[in-house]
Amino acid sequence: MHPALKTVKSITNNTIFGLILILFSKAGHLPIQENKAADVIRRQMKLATVMELLYANNNMINKGIFNTLQTTKNNRCLKSSELKNITFSNKIALLFADDLLRHALTQLADLKNQDIFCLMMSAMADFCQIGFIGRKDKQGFPIPPIPLKDRTDYAVTEWTLLNIHVGSLFAKSCQSTLKIAGHNKEMEENGFEFGKHLALAWQALSDLRLCINKDKEILQNLCAAPIMFHVEHDPSILIELEKGLESVENVDYLKVLEIVAAGPGIGLTKTLVREHSQKAKKILGCFKESNTREALFDIIAAINNFE
Repeated sequence: MHPALKTVKSITNNTIFGLILILFSKAGHLPIQENKAADVIRRQMKLATVMELLYANNNMINKGIFNTLQTTKNNRCLKSSELKNITFSNKIALLFADDLLRHALTQLADLKNQDIFCLMMSAMADFCQIGFIGRKDKQGFPIPPIPLKDRTDYAVTEWTLLNIHVGSLFAKSCQSTLKIAGHNKEMEENGFEFGKHLALAWQALSDLRLCINKDKEILQNLCAAPIMFHVEHDPSILIELEKGLESVENVDYLKVLEIVAAGPGIGLTKTLVREHSQKAKKILGCFKESNTREALFDIIAAINNFE
């Protein structure tokens, strides 16, 4: 077993992008005067903190907000006391999210770099826009769109569109950390591409694990890569998936995963993981050989060889 594989298996369901960004920052350090090195490291660490705060704010807290306009659950009406508790919980979550955002923006402003500020704000815009893309149930969970006839790029295009917000935040953080280190524009673009492909490889791997393990968490992500590939292969699965337009809880997710397991979706998702991880690995080869670069190679290898 690859030395990094156990670690990746144990933390796939949590974000480790902050750790990877710190490793990437160190791998991309340029020779600089000793009195400036400490400041560069401090600013890069602050950037990693900002990225984690923005990720938590957008991807974890806001996704937990319950739609109080839907007053039924499991075909029963919610009691008035239940709705009050939900409303109160939503308010607390929103206040906490606002405080996280305030702290993130304060840390970001302390970097005193307008380009980096604009990059990270554009990543936040990508997060916000994803809530308005594609079909959703009443709780805001995505439902696969109906593929057009004779369209062969449906699965990869639609899946990437729905997940690029994750890749955007990490990609622009990688680009920003190289900007802090003083790299040229070409290397900054390499940083962006590295972050984008690694994040998409990680997301494809997460989707794969949800489907293989038949995790009920898949109900929050009926647009997981294996399902999207199966929709492209056999759109008749939409008959079951579209039961989720009222609520994803109406979908027989075990039936969906059994159908997907019998089709090409699992194998095509494994190919998707390999393609993105190999692209990230190729870009990483542009950096000088170092222990931190090798550690990043190990992480990529663990993602690529995951079974």
